Amino acid sequence: MFLVKGVIGALTQTAIIGMLLLLPARTWQWTEANQFLICYAILNVISTVFLAIKAPASLEARMEMPIDKSQPLSDRIATTFLLIFLIGWFIFIPIDVFHLRLMTPPQATISLLGGLLTLFGYGIMLLAMYQNEFVTPVVRDQSDRGHELRDAGLYGLVRHPFYAGFILFCAGTALWLQSYAALIVGLLPITALIGRIYVEEAVLQDTLPGYGEYMSRTRYRIIPFIW
Repeated sequence: MFLVKGVIGALTQTAIIGMLLLLPARTWQWTEANQFLICYAILNVISTVFLAIKAPASLEARMEMPIDKSQPLSDRIATTFLLIFLIGWFIFIPIDVFHLRLMTPPQATISLLGGLLTLFGYGIMLLAMYQNEFVTPVVRDQSDRGHELRDAGLYGLVRHPFYAGFILFCAGTALWLQSYAALIVGLLPITALIGRIYVEEAVLQDTLPGYGEYMSRTRYRIIPFIW
């Protein structure tokens, strides 16, 4: 039952993104978007099955709602802005591709590289979830789940590898769907994401033993040697 719920959630998420892309485009005949949606649906289902088998606690954590009364007000605000900007960003892509055409679209080679970057970013997000069962959509005290510090694997390189993968995923998607303008507009959800990182780290320092030491030991948040 838990696996079925996860698969349904994965397909529902894909359908929502499909509506955000195809309805503003006013056409179903958008090759790059259809390729993206098919790949995203397949990846979502495969990753859901993988986590259900190999890391069920991670899948359960990711299935939490992104807005919850238990999260701090600061995170609720940051998450709300992130969701609004992200939805707006998905809607902007087809508007730019089919109506605004603000910039010359990427060549086929760049679009292909964007697709590969999307897959790479998704892989990082999946690995981050696999390595840390406490990665949830909601920033909150997880002492009730026996919250433990994870500092190995990707978490030994940066403190927020899931967010790093998410940024790569978004950048790759903009290029795959042939919109340089969307690549630039993508800075809006990234700005909200950065705000959420500061909120999350403040909560973790207060609730997760050893996190302050981990911050001093693993200096970079999402980009090694930069930030």
